[in-house]
Amino acid sequence: MAGKIPYVNQPGSIARILKKIKEAKTPERFTQDFLETKLACRGGNYRQFIPFAKKLGLLNTDGSPTDIYKKYRNTATSEAALAEAVRIGYREIFERNEYANTLNREQIKGLVVEITGLESNNRVVQLICQTFETLKTLANFEVRLPKDAPEGEIDAGESPDASAGLGTGLGAGAGTSVGGGTGIGSELGLNLSYTINLVLPKTDDPAVFNAIFRSLRDNLLRK
Repeated sequence: MAGKIPYVNQPGSIARILKKIKEAKTPERFTQDFLETKLACRGGNYRQFIPFAKKLGLLNTDGSPTDIYKKYRNTATSEAALAEAVRIGYREIFERNEYANTLNREQIKGLVVEITGLESNNRVVQLICQTFETLKTLANFEVRLPKDAPEGEIDAGESPDASAGLGTGLGAGAGTSVGGGTGIGSELGLNLSYTINLVLPKTDDPAVFNAIFRSLRDNLLRK
């Protein structure tokens, strides 16, 4: 089970490689040759970085850099990108505590022992904790990477409070729009129209949807 949580034998080598990644051009494939020749990181301890980076989502399985890798090279998004990579690589830890980045070494060790089933003084447990701590100091978990959504779309994390009622997020369900018009000012040749954006709640009960649309019909759509 320990193999599910990424680590390297020399956690201190991570900072040097990441620094070199920022300085070098993004390769088509992050290979052993690129690591040793372009990044000047040679030796067995550095060779662990490629499979490690794949677990973090920095590299695809074929060694090609991911969007997270590219965002890491961008100074403006570097620390946030690394934080995202840590959340990916240490998913099992964050599933047990979504604020795992705020925990101290002993608390992290407790989670690692729980996940792996290893003894607390096991070398692998120590390396996992040290690797996690090293990455944590280089990342910024307070800032989320911007989503590559089409212009005008709102990040799902910025949805209005569900308690606000109509026009707000009532749940992680599908959205629909209801349009209508009114004859106010018709004598002046003026037509007004309105659009109601409704986010439906996530439910399999058709009675809920029937009640919503019945209410719209009875209270808003009558002419």
